[in-house]
Amino acid sequence: GMELSERQRKYLRGLAHPLEPVIMVGNAGVTEAVVRETARALYDHELIKVKIRGADRQARDAAFDSLAQRTGSTLVHRIGHVGVLYQRNPALARILIPDT
Repeated sequence: GMELSERQRKYLRGLAHPLEPVIMVGNAGVTEAVVRETARALYDHELIKVKIRGADRQARDAAFDSLAQRTGSTLVHRIGHVGVLYQRNPALARILIPDT
């Protein structure tokens, strides 16, 4: 993923606010299928919400980190069971983030 400044994170959080989670991670955790679905959703939308059911906080954090790492995306923010992932798609480039 890319390094984001606090200003960039705040901007992306604002854009993500109205979004519904498009990826649900169940008890099986971060499977290959989940990684593929997430990569496709990121390619299509650049910014997505992911919901991880169950698991304690530590396990959820690990799952968000794993998903970001395995999809080459950046975990912008997480609150409770929901995380926001961002990955720039040069073909789309719908989201223009401020430079700093």
